[in-house]
Formats: sequence, C-alpha cells, structure tokens
Amino acid sequence: MKTLVLWANDLSTNLGVRALAAGTAALVQGAVPESSFTFQSFGQPNRHLPGGRVTSIARERVTGRLGMQKWLSQFDLVVDTRAGDSFADIYGARRLAVMSAMAECARQAGAVVVMGPQTIGPFTTVRGRATGRFSLHRAGAVLVRDSDSLDHAKKLGRSDATLTTDVVFALPVPAVPKTRDVILNVSGLLWRDNPHVDAAGYRAVVAGVYERLTSSGRTVALLPHVLDSTDADNDAPAIREFAAAHAPDAEILSPTGLDDVRALVASAEVVIGSRMHACLNALSVGTPAVPLAYSRKFKPLLDDLGWTATVDLRTDADPAASVEARASDDGLASAVATTLDRARDRLLPATDAIRSAIS
Repeated sequence: MKTLVLWANDLSTNLGVRALAAGTAALVQGAVPESSFTFQSFGQPNRHLPGGRVTSIARERVTGRLGMQKWLSQFDLVVDTRAGDSFADIYGARRLAVMSAMAECARQAGAVVVMGPQTIGPFTTVRGRATGRFSLHRAGAVLVRDSDSLDHAKKLGRSDATLTTDVVFALPVPAVPKTRDVILNVSGLLWRDNPHVDAAGYRAVVAGVYERLTSSGRTVALLPHVLDSTDADNDAPAIREFAAAHAPDAEILSPTGLDDVRALVASAEVVIGSRMHACLNALSVGTPAVPLAYSRKFKPLLDDLGWTATVDLRTDADPAASVEARASDDGLASAVATTLDRARDRLLPATDAIRSAIS
C-alpha cells in the first residue's frame, strides 16, 4: 500500500514535525505492515504541485498542467496530518483553505483520505467552521488526539471521530542510560515577539527556572528542538543568547535528528520543554516532562494521558516556581510509566480506524 503523509516532513529542522512524520508512518504500519511512504509538506519541492494558494490548486485541478491528480492517484491512502495543529483558523484562512483543498484533490484522485491524530479547532469564523465541516465530512476517517478536539469534531458533524493520542507514542523507545539530570528546551518561537505569550516574560521565566534549579544543586543542559536554519523559527539563536546571559557553563546539546533527540531526552532524569514535542518525545521514551504550555494544544492532550505536570505560561502566577516544584516531584518517575501505558492503549483505536477506512 502506497501512503502519502501530508503536512509532515521526515527531513524538517523542526524535530516535532519529524516526530509527526515518523509517528504517522509507524501508526499506519501498525495497521498495514507492508505500507510504503511519501512525505509532502510546505517548502518541499514537488514539480507536480502548484504554489501554496487555493487559486493555484484550483487552476491545476482544471488544467492538469503539472500532473497533480496523476501524481496523487498513485497513493492508496493519504494521511492528512495538518501539521498536527493547523486544522483551525487561528493561523489564517489561507492556510486552512490550502490544506483542505489538497485533501479534497487527493480524495478526488481516488485515495482514501484519513485525518491523522491531531488537534481539531478552534474555528473562530463562519468561513473557518464551514471549511472545517467540509473537510471532516469528506474524510474517510477522523482521528483526534485529545478530548477537546473530539468535542470540536462532533460539533462540526463528525460524531464518529476516533479519540486517540499523539503519534509520537507509536515510535520505538531507545535504550540509553540516564547520564543527565535536567534538560531544558528553550523555544525560539517564544523568545521573540509572538502571538502566544509576552516574550520578555518568557525569557524571565526560563532564566528563573535555570537559576532556581542550579541554585539547588541540579545540573541543567540546554536543548534545541527546532534546529538551526535560515528559518527564524528555530531554537538555536535563543539558546545561544540564553547561555551567554545566564548559563555560560551549561552543556548545549546538538541533536542531529529525531533518533538523536529521542536518545538525548531518554538520557535525562527530567525534561522541561517549551516545544510540545520536546515534552512528548520525552514522555514517549519514559522520561518525565514539565511542559511550559503556551496554547490550548498542550493541556487537553496531556490531561487525557493523566499527565498533570503542565505549567501554563499564560495563567500561572509564578511559572518558574511551579516548574521547580514539578521538576522536583519524586512521583513523576513512576507516573510516567502509567502515562506510557495509557498512550499505547489509546493508539489501538487509531490503528483499527485506519484499517477499517482502507478495507
């Protein structure tokens, strides 16, 4: 079976996007072991696909000049990941419309389109809700990774959506010894001006976390989860600035890819992460994580898994103190095993839903 994974890339500098790609492939292989995979996301050259506008996609659908439909027709299954959290209108109508148009073209080309485990919503506009309702209705199966998303899907008319969890839990677990104490992921997204939290406040929080932990005798290593690139949204510059100002002697980790970063977080006693998939990678290899949440995608997913160590940067009165308290909780190490078991159980309905959709 030939499978196209849309909106995830196994070569992205964002290791969360790589986890989404690899985890989706692992999930599909659990349903159909003989699957082969092609990944397609924004920024990947593909001579068969038009530019990232709905008008370009519509023109190609009519003219066939680039051979988009012929290219799509080679796939038996298309897993539409929406980059994990882009099935919403908070990133703009254009992004939602382009992704939805590609999914519809794949369906018209003869592929079974499954919406992979992801966050559904929020939809804040009439147009966004209409587009969301259309995409949900056209999909062969809809998989959601948290209970809030299930509620959104049901409100948009997809009552048979399947509740599962993030695909990162489908990945193999590396066997590495515990050689590090705390790993701190500093986010380049939040370090600069952003629509989620006050950047100056975020910088003060991570500095406070580092100071509190090291003052109590803990060793903290710094981890980028989005690798250095020409894209402004990467963690490396923020970590360099942070280290220069607050942690000149700290170990700065340099992961080379998804397998490497999973081995690194597996080597730690605890991971404190501002990127959600830095935390999910940690939990999925059995390392406790303290997420610094900046959007609604964190808490519902983690609450469903029984993981309650999240600190919300938007609402917590003293995030640095809360992080220190959670990172020092002796119960986290035993709690993570229960979370892992629950996550793996939640993947089983997703495997069944994919198998049913293609049968």
